[in-house]
Amino acid sequence: MKYELLTIVELHNLYVSKKVTPLDVVEYLIELIKKDKHNFMEANMFEEAIKLAKNIGEVDKDNLLWGIPFLIKDNIATKEVITSASSKILSNYISPFDATMIKKLKAIKAIPLGKTTMDEFAMGGKGTTSHNGFTYNPLDKTKTKMMGGSSSGSAAAVTVPVVPFALASDTGDSIRKPASYGGIVGFKPSWGRISRYGLFSFAPSMDHAGYFTRSVFDAALLLEALAGYDENDPTSSTHVVDKYSKNTANSTSNYQIAVIKGIFDNILDEKLKSLFSKSIEELKILGHKVEFVEMPITLLRAIFPTYFVISCAEASSNTACYDGVNFGVRLEGNTYEEIVTKTRSELFSAQIKKRILYGAYALSKDNKDETYLRAQRSRRKIVEFINKLFEKYDFIYLPAAPSVAPKFNEYNNDDNFAIADNHLAIANFGGYPSITIPLGKINGLPVGVNFTGRPFEESIVLNIAYQLEQILEKKGA
Repeated sequence: MKYELLTIVELHNLYVSKKVTPLDVVEYLIELIKKDKHNFMEANMFEEAIKLAKNIGEVDKDNLLWGIPFLIKDNIATKEVITSASSKILSNYISPFDATMIKKLKAIKAIPLGKTTMDEFAMGGKGTTSHNGFTYNPLDKTKTKMMGGSSSGSAAAVTVPVVPFALASDTGDSIRKPASYGGIVGFKPSWGRISRYGLFSFAPSMDHAGYFTRSVFDAALLLEALAGYDENDPTSSTHVVDKYSKNTANSTSNYQIAVIKGIFDNILDEKLKSLFSKSIEELKILGHKVEFVEMPITLLRAIFPTYFVISCAEASSNTACYDGVNFGVRLEGNTYEEIVTKTRSELFSAQIKKRILYGAYALSKDNKDETYLRAQRSRRKIVEFINKLFEKYDFIYLPAAPSVAPKFNEYNNDDNFAIADNHLAIANFGGYPSITIPLGKINGLPVGVNFTGRPFEESIVLNIAYQLEQILEKKGA
C-alpha cells in the first residue's frame, strides 16, 4: 500500500484495524525520503523515529495523531537535532530544547522524521536561498518551477507526497502560496493561536505557526492538538480551544463572503479566473452569498511595500544574535568586531544581508519616520479597512496565487501584478486565520483558493473550506 498517499485519518484507521503498524509506515516513508530528488530535507531524525515507532505501545483509538509521521520546517527548534534555518551561520547549531509544537506532538505520540529545508531564516518566497540549494516543485518533472517559500521543504514533502503533514511558518504567505503551487492544504491560524515558542523569529508581529496537510479535516485535527496558551510564549492566546474537527464537518448557517475586486481584476491568467468564478457559483449553490467589494487602490498597492519594510525592520533586530560568538559557526578574527564582521559577511546570503541592511536603514534615526513608521501607519489603515469589511462579511475569498507555480527565473515587475501576487500578507497584518485549498489544475499544475476570516474564528474558516473542498473533490478538481 502507498502509505504516502493517505491522510491522517486514513492512516489512523489502518492502525486501529491493525493492518499496519507505525514501524511499517515509518520504515517505508524513510526509504521514500532517501530516494527523493527534490531537495526538501535539511536533517533527518530516522533513528529516533524508528525507536519511537518500535516502542509506541498499543494503538490509541481516540488519538488520531498516534503514530502519525511528520516533518518539521528547519526554523522550529528540535531537541538534539540540527536546527539551522537553512543558513550556513547555524549549520552546526544543535537545539537544546523542543519547540512547544514539537513537545505537544511528541506527547501524543506523533513521530517526527526530520527537518525540512526553507528559504534562509524564512526570508524569501521561492525556496531558493537555502544553503543546500533550490527546493524543486515535485509536480514539475523539468525541475524549472518553484515550490514557493519560505516553507518550501515542508510544502514539497506533502506535495511529493511522503508525509501526511508538515509543520511550517508563515510571515507573508509562506504556507498558503506554496500550498497553492503544490495542490495541498496550507493553514495558518490566528496570530497567537499556536505557540511560537521555539520558532525562530523573522518578523514576530507577523510570524504565524502553521502547517500543510492533505485535507481540511486533517488541518482541523492538528489545530486541536497544537492550539492553546503557552506560558513560554506570552503572545499566545488564552482563547478557548474549540472542537475544530467536530465543527468543521457540521452544517451551518449561510455565510457572507467578500471577493476583493481590485485583487481579482489584477489576475492575468484567464483560466484561473474562470475556475475561480465557477467556484463562486458552487458556493452560491451551497447557499452562501458572495459579493465583489472595492478596496482603495492606494491600500492595495501599499500591501507589498508595507510588508517589506516592516518585515525587514523586525528581521534586522532579530538577526542581531547571529554574531558567531554565542552559538553557531564562528569565523576567526583578532577582535570581537572582526569576528562578527567576518562571520556575518561571509555566512549570511546576499538575500539576508540585503534585508538586514534595508531594515537597519528603515529603523535609523534619519529614516524612521519616512519608512518604518509610515509602513506601520499603512498597516493600520489596511487592517482597519479589513476589520470594517468583517463587520458585514464572514470571509474574504480569493485565488491564493495569480498563476500556477512560476519558473525560478520568471519575474514580473508590474505594479498591478504585485497586488495579485502579495495580497495574502493582509492576513499577517491583522493576525487573521487563513487557509488555502486546491481549486483545480491548469495545464497539469495546481492552483489554489484562499479563505481568510476574523481572528479566532478558525472553526468557521475550516468549515467553509471543508464545504468547498468536498464539492471540488466530487467534481474531480
